[in-house]
Amino acid sequence: MLCIPATLAGGAALADPGYYVVTAYSDPGEMTIDFRYWTVASRGSALTKWPEVGLGWNVNARWYTEVIASWITASDTPTTLSSWNWQNDVLLTQGEYPFDLAIHALVSAPKHLGDGHTLEFGPAFQTDIGRTQLNFNVFFEKGYGGFSRRPTQLKYQWQVRHRWRPDLHFGAQGFGEVGRWDDWAPRREQSHRAGPALFGSFKFGDHEFGWQAAYLYGKTYGQRGNMLTARIKYDF
Repeated sequence: MLCIPATLAGGAALADPGYYVVTAYSDPGEMTIDFRYWTVASRGSALTKWPEVGLGWNVNARWYTEVIASWITASDTPTTLSSWNWQNDVLLTQGEYPFDLAIHALVSAPKHLGDGHTLEFGPAFQTDIGRTQLNFNVFFEKGYGGFSRRPTQLKYQWQVRHRWRPDLHFGAQGFGEVGRWDDWAPRREQSHRAGPALFGSFKFGDHEFGWQAAYLYGKTYGQRGNMLTARIKYDF
């Protein structure tokens, strides 16, 4: 993920594309149009917003790939293209074990390629306990060139999703950044956010719309800042 200049991010080192839990799933041949929107509300700063659009494809039963365009805006800043992103998730297990394991990789390049790029990669775990789905992901982030150059960082994601009804699920999500992977930052400089989440879907002919939204409380890259994330995807 890419660092955003402090003038747009209220002094915090923020990143894009947005905060959405990577899940392991298999829908071979299916394509997805992905609309995303997330915000950061930092104390004493203007609300910063990141609208995103992606096109995804389940190439086969194990490989999902998606290209994502991310914009950035604030109440006092015009909307501008922030980055292009290419995500790839490869499912390594499919029911052989009590959990599913995928390898996630995301390459992010800013609008101005001379500013460098970043690579995010790591394992994504998923399991089910009755009607409840559990996810836990650990990702490393390495910057290359320009302002993206920095030591490899360590981040995590988790999600609890209970299938209450076929068209409405509820749960919680959490995200965090702890600093260098081999030398964690002091607790006061780490970032941890968590909050409630809702999920749903509805049919449109032979295809399906899915949606999710979460509100996260906590710190964003060392500063107090709550986050709203929302996502709508159309599978066809």
